[in-house]
Amino acid sequence: MDADLGDFLRSRRARIQPGEVGLRAYGRRRVPGLRREEVAQLAGVSVDYYIRLEQGRGPSVSDAVLDSIARVLRLDETEHAYLRTVARPRSRASAPASAQRVRPGLLRVLDSLAAAPAFVLGRRMDVLAWNALGDALVGFSRMPAAERNMPRQVFLEPAARELYPDWAAVAAETVAHLRLDAGLHPDDRRLTTLVDELSRKSEDFRRLWADHQVKSKTYGVKRVDHPLVGGLVLPYETLGAAGDPDQCLVVYTPEPGSETAERIALLEERASVSPAPAPAS
Repeated sequence: MDADLGDFLRSRRARIQPGEVGLRAYGRRRVPGLRREEVAQLAGVSVDYYIRLEQGRGPSVSDAVLDSIARVLRLDETEHAYLRTVARPRSRASAPASAQRVRPGLLRVLDSLAAAPAFVLGRRMDVLAWNALGDALVGFSRMPAAERNMPRQVFLEPAARELYPDWAAVAAETVAHLRLDAGLHPDDRRLTTLVDELSRKSEDFRRLWADHQVKSKTYGVKRVDHPLVGGLVLPYETLGAAGDPDQCLVVYTPEPGSETAERIALLEERASVSPAPAPAS
């Protein structure tokens, strides 16, 4: 994960031009953005200290130094938190050996959302459970149990590019969220295997992963072009699961009275999919 820290810092400083932070550009630049010595100067640390940090050879770094670097690199709140995570590998927990399970109470909540497509995501964006409309929308029950995973669906299922009209944006958001999981769980072998496989099989994934974008999945709007009912505009909310920070409930909330709400009702009528919450294997 030291390599991830260095790659992340290099990718962030490449975004910023010297003039943006009040520095004069001088000399021929072999790479875009700020030089390491410029970041060090602006952050108030020695050049040697910053180089060792970027190379993963530095001592335990303080909050004050990380905050200064985050300010210089103009990191947003999510990126700042990610920097703190990957800069301190000793404080992070290893991946659990057992498969994740969804609490019975959360499964009942899921099934109670009869009018809204919903599903539970776990580590690596594995799909752990879903309700009938969630299945009708995405088709989780048709996926092999070992492949119920959102990055797999987005990058390896050819139909995903037709299902998501804004596929490029969906793909970028998916990789950015997976990056957060990788930062929190650097010793997760299943995650490493997933990233390796996606990198081999998808040039788009490989390019996006190398960009080191990080983004939390909280709320937003996703467009879906469903083969049964047509175009849908689906606002969504992501809710943390009490007792397990590695699980979240994703609920699509079509606006009442909208064309999308009418089409979701039609989907519920047409789809003969029964609820089948299941753990990812």
